[in-house]
Amino acid sequence: MVLRSKKKKRLRNWAEKQYAQHLRHNIHFATPGKHDFAIVLDNLKPTFNIGKIFRSADAFGARQVHLIGTDYFQTTSAKGAFKYVPAVFHDSFAQCYEQLISEGYSLYVLAPEAGSTLLEVTVERKCAFIFGNEETGVSFDHRDFPGIKTVNIPQYGRVESLNVSIAASIAMYEYIRQHDCR
Repeated sequence: MVLRSKKKKRLRNWAEKQYAQHLRHNIHFATPGKHDFAIVLDNLKPTFNIGKIFRSADAFGARQVHLIGTDYFQTTSAKGAFKYVPAVFHDSFAQCYEQLISEGYSLYVLAPEAGSTLLEVTVERKCAFIFGNEETGVSFDHRDFPGIKTVNIPQYGRVESLNVSIAASIAMYEYIRQHDCR
């Protein structure tokens, strides 16, 4: 058990060093993507999902990715994309909300229990998609923040939700599809 703990600590130290290197590059060289949508990641686990979302954000031309409650994450699954897509860090969702609203974004939180599907709504050109923690969901009650729309991704099987990186990729693709971005 002690051996496993030491190995885990070494892996975390390595991941934190990799993150610090990529963060320096992000701060100095990342540029906004060509599209007017942002991604908000609310207290996601520091494992592979955040990196995968950065990878998709780069592929789909996201303006930026907002991270709430994240002090580091494993960058290996980003395949370098964390270096290119601007990251904006927040301590709380309220702080993120204030910034996005002041910049004119419309906000959409993806939640399995939402009444409207992403396919039924026309997303605004300047919007942000909000994704919550893989186990606990978002850290806030969306009713406390005026103007946030809740949507879900239609599912036809027996599972109740999609992996957060898959859901984020679907939302980004739907944005591109709706706005005929080429």
